[in-house]
Amino acid sequence: MSSLLLLNGPNLGILGRRQPEIYGTATLADIEAAVTARVADRGWKVVSIQRESEGELIHAIQDNYDSVGAIVNPGALMVAGWSLRDALASYPRPWIEVHLSNVWAREAFRHESVISPLAAGIIAGLGPLGYELAADALLRLAPES
Repeated sequence: MSSLLLLNGPNLGILGRRQPEIYGTATLADIEAAVTARVADRGWKVVSIQRESEGELIHAIQDNYDSVGAIVNPGALMVAGWSLRDALASYPRPWIEVHLSNVWAREAFRHESVISPLAAGIIAGLGPLGYELAADALLRLAPES
C-alpha cells in the first residue's frame, strides 16, 4: 500500500486549542481523518507526523522517501527552517505546502518562506480545507502506483 506523508511542524499538535480565532477549532486528528478519507479510494494510507523540532521533521522526511508525496505545514519553520528546506529539496516526490491561516495577511515576518520556492504548490488561508485540497492536488500529481 502506498503512503502519503502528512507532516506538521511546531505548535500544530495543539490545533483546536491554539488560538482558535486564527487556526480554527479542528484538531490535527480531524485533519488527518479528512485527508485519509480524501485519499482512501486511491488506496493510500496517511502517515501523519507532527514534531516540535526541526531535526525530527527532517528524519520524518528522510524516513518517508518512498511515499507518493507529502502535505507539509512547516508552521513558523517556513521563515527560518533552512535545514528543513534542505531536506525538502532532496525529497523525491511532489509536496504541497499548507498553512491554515493566510500568512500574508498576518505579521510581516510571515510573508517570506524559505521552503515555498521548492513546493509543487502552496495553499494558505483556507483552514483545514487546505489540507484536503492539497490531497486532491497530490492525487493528480503523484503517479499511479
